[in-house]
Amino acid sequence: MFQATRRRLAIWYTSVTAVLLILFVCGFFLYFRNTLIERIDDTLNHVLEVVERTLVIESVFPGEETTSANRQFLVNIEASFRHNTNATDDDRIEIEWFSPTGELLWSTFSEPLNFPFHLNRNGETVRIPKLGQTQSILLRQISDRIQVGRQVLGYLRISHPWFEVTKPTRQLMIDLTLGASVAVISVGAIGWFLSGLAIAPVRESYQRLKQFTADASHELRSPVATIQTNVQVALAEPDLNPSERQHLQLIERLTRRLGRLVDDLLFLARTDSGIVQSQFVSLPLDAVLMEVVEEQTAIATAKGIHLHLEIIDPQVPEIETSSEETATPEISLEDYFTLTGDWDQLVRLFTNLVDNAVQHSSEGGKVTVQLQWVRAGKRLWLSKGSESGDKPHFQFERLQVWVQDTGRGIPPEALPQIFDRFYRVDPSRSHRRYQGTGLGLAIAQAIVDNHQGQIQVESQLNQGTTITVILPVYRTGLFNSNSNSL
Repeated sequence: MFQATRRRLAIWYTSVTAVLLILFVCGFFLYFRNTLIERIDDTLNHVLEVVERTLVIESVFPGEETTSANRQFLVNIEASFRHNTNATDDDRIEIEWFSPTGELLWSTFSEPLNFPFHLNRNGETVRIPKLGQTQSILLRQISDRIQVGRQVLGYLRISHPWFEVTKPTRQLMIDLTLGASVAVISVGAIGWFLSGLAIAPVRESYQRLKQFTADASHELRSPVATIQTNVQVALAEPDLNPSERQHLQLIERLTRRLGRLVDDLLFLARTDSGIVQSQFVSLPLDAVLMEVVEEQTAIATAKGIHLHLEIIDPQVPEIETSSEETATPEISLEDYFTLTGDWDQLVRLFTNLVDNAVQHSSEGGKVTVQLQWVRAGKRLWLSKGSESGDKPHFQFERLQVWVQDTGRGIPPEALPQIFDRFYRVDPSRSHRRYQGTGLGLAIAQAIVDNHQGQIQVESQLNQGTTITVILPVYRTGLFNSNSNSL
C-alpha cells in the first residue's frame, strides 16, 4: 500500500515537473526560433535598403529636353550590381533583379531559381525545387518594387538560406531534449527519495496503529470469551427472576457483538500484516454457497425475506484440438465450479455479503445468490499425438458470484467509500436496524484480494444493490487419461 502511494507521489511529482519543463522548452525554442527569423528579416531589409540606394538610375534619352512627366528611366544593371556581388557572398545573401514584367534579368545565384516572382515586403519562407532533382531548398526572401514616380523600373528580391535557422534550432532542440531528459530523470529520482521520506512517518504511525489493533484485539478476545461463558452459565440457572434474566440476555447480546468486532479487527490486522494462515485447497464454490445460504435462510425467513441460490449451468465451449480428431474432455459439472481457495475465508466472505443483503432488505424483499462459470478465451485440448501432449495444460477461467437484494440501495456518493472500515451509509439508521460492526465489506474485500479476485458494487436507490465477486480459477489435470485428450 505504501509503496503504491510512494510510487504515485513520485510519478505525480515527476509528471508535473516534466510538463513544466516541456512548456519551458517549447517556449524557449519558439522564442529562439522567432528571434533568429527576425534577425534574418532585419538583415534582408537592411541589404534591400542598401541595394536600393546604390542603384544607378539613368534617363532613357539624356540629350533630349523632356518634361519630368514624360521622362523615362531605367536601371543600369552593370553599374548598380558591380560592387554588391562581393559584399553578399560573405553573408550568404543572394540578390535578384527582375524586369517590370517579372522576367529575371540579373542574379547572384549560380543557377536560376525555378520559382516565379511575387511581391512580398514582410518576408516569407519558400521551398524551391531544384531542376531535375527531387530535392528542394528552403529560402527566406524579401522583395520590393523599385519605381520612380509612377514608373516601375523593376523588382528586387533578396534571399537568405533557411538552414541558418534550421541548423541552430535543430542543435538547440537536441540540447534541450537531452537536458530536459536528464532533468526529468533526476527529478524522478529525487521525487522517489523525497516521497519515501514523506511517507516514512505515516508508515511508522500506521505500523504502530496496526500493531496496537492486533494487540488490543488479541488481548480483548480472552476477556470477552470469559464474560460470554459466565453469562451463559448464569443464564442456565433456573432460579433467575425475569429482570435478572433480561439483563443477562442483554449482556450476552452485547458481548456477542463485541466478540464479532474483536474477531473482525483481529482478522483485518493479521491480513494487513500478512500473517494470515490461508489454507488454500481445491474446493467446490457451489458447496460453499450452499452452506452459506442454508445458514442464512433461517434469519432471512424470520425477517420475511426470500433467500435462494441459483447455480447457472456452464455453457460447454467449442473445443479445438491440435489434431484432426475430436477430443471429448471428461469434466463433470462440479469441476467447473472448483477453484483453489480457503474454505473458511470464502464462507466468511459470502456470509458477510448475504447477511449484509438480508439485514438491509425490507420485509417481503428478495435476496438472490447466483453462481456462474465464465471462460475468458478459447480452450485448447491437446490430443495425445501432439508435440505438447506430455506437458501440463493450464486453463484460465473465473467464477462470478452475484449477491442481489431489493433493499433501499446505496447513494452514488457513498459507493467509493463502501469498502472503508467502519463506514456506514446511514449511521443514524444502521445502529437501530443492523447491529453490525461496519467491517463486513472491508473484510470481504480483504478476502477477495487474498484470492486475487475482484469485487464490485452496483446500486440504485429504492431498487436494490448487486455485489459481484469474481474469483479466478487456475487448475490443471481435469482430463481423463484414458480418453483421446490429456
